Amino acid sequence: MPSRNAATAPIGVFDSGIGGLSVMAALRRELPDERFVYIGDAGHAPYGERDTAHVLQRSQRLADYLCTAHQAKALVLACNTATAAAVASLRERYPALPIVGIEPALKPAAAQTTSGVVAVMATRSTLASDKFLALVRTQPRTVRFLLQACDGLAAAIEQADRHAIESLSQAYVNALVRQAPGETLIDTVVLGCTHYALISDTLARLWGPQVTLLDAGQPVARRTRQVLQAAELLCPASPESRSEAARAPLVCLSTGDPTGLERALQDWHVGEPAVTACALDLA
Repeated sequence: MPSRNAATAPIGVFDSGIGGLSVMAALRRELPDERFVYIGDAGHAPYGERDTAHVLQRSQRLADYLCTAHQAKALVLACNTATAAAVASLRERYPALPIVGIEPALKPAAAQTTSGVVAVMATRSTLASDKFLALVRTQPRTVRFLLQACDGLAAAIEQADRHAIESLSQAYVNALVRQAPGETLIDTVVLGCTHYALISDTLARLWGPQVTLLDAGQPVARRTRQVLQAAELLCPASPESRSEAARAPLVCLSTGDPTGLERALQDWHVGEPAVTACALDLA
């Protein structure tokens, strides 16, 4: 049985930038007694437009840091691109460490759609990955998935460029609508990048009320609870542990300018009541 010290160690979470905060918010709702260390790799973002070797190298570097500097008891890859590129390698590198990845919510979308047409908005790297293509092949053949690489959208969200967010989102929604066969309407949209969940209000408005948006934040949070429970690593749910979490609920680090991460923490209500993002020199 793991020691109490192991159970009270933090969970390490990383993404290429602020996108993983959508997952972080779900994790904190699901696991309120846990401590977290979040890294936004802004100095090397966006992952979705980088080659696989670069994303793999950065993922290994961040995981090594979280395990050595913070003794993380588990890792959550809050990034579809990093999961596709690196989750298998990280599980080999740390065979005893619970590691939770993320993947686009194709299975829930296939179960939910009534029109049989599902749109997928994701980064170019995610859509081209072997992991994503294998996931598509496991879905029912009665469901048609329309794929759209949303170049530049994650970067616009990272930079809080409202004009670019609006124009790019509109362009990609229009492109997917044009792909729909005949008179069949898209009724479900999978947000295949954690950044996109941060602009779900904008996307919901552009798609309209007949479309349901799906992201993977809550499923990842539930899966994290399951793997921690199986490994007997859940932080004890007690008034003392909850008080400790309230004193130091979240450590946020950025390999770039931390201003954007700090602003996003407040914009997306992840900090309680206020979390400061610190710069991290992690070449």
